[in-house]
Amino acid sequence: MSKPYNRLDKNDAVVLLIDHQAGLISLVQDFTPSDFKNNVLALANSAKFFGLPTILTTSFEQGPNGPLVPELVELFPEAPYIARPGQINAWDNEDFVAAIKATGRKQLIIAGVVTDVCVTFPALAAIAEGFDVFVVTDASGTFDKTVQQAAWARMSAAGVQLMNWFSVACELHRDWRNDIEGLGALLSNHIPNYRNLMTSYAKLSAK
Repeated sequence: MSKPYNRLDKNDAVVLLIDHQAGLISLVQDFTPSDFKNNVLALANSAKFFGLPTILTTSFEQGPNGPLVPELVELFPEAPYIARPGQINAWDNEDFVAAIKATGRKQLIIAGVVTDVCVTFPALAAIAEGFDVFVVTDASGTFDKTVQQAAWARMSAAGVQLMNWFSVACELHRDWRNDIEGLGALLSNHIPNYRNLMTSYAKLSAK
């Protein structure tokens, strides 16, 4: 049965960046390294642009998973940073869940590594607790396309909405007139071909 359109709301959304760690990222094979890094940073910069609360978490940093990638630490120096001592499912960590609930927001925008574990497990747990969950597919990575598709199917069947970072940004923005230059710059910085559109717009606007 189809459900009503539940669109993202910048006043009710929080971004959860889960386990984008130096070691774990080496497991991502469903995107090229350069594309994946661009997608993750595009989502992160979208969170900054829209002023969304953002929560960072890592799994067993002192082990082979490694530290959070430095770009995310630099982008969100004041964000809650939950270094989980061992819990595989971030939702099993009380500090992580408390940080989410402290925002008072019900829409969770989730991305992480790996998709089938670090993203799927907390996404399903959050759905079970009544949150609206939006997983950013191209800022989440795993071993291969087969694993990717199985994880997406499992989450979708539970009610998780699957999006890419571009659609997240556009749905949050709602209307170009809210900030033409701001959204244009965000998209241009992460989609090289989009610069052509903004260059064309700039030329027309100058006439």
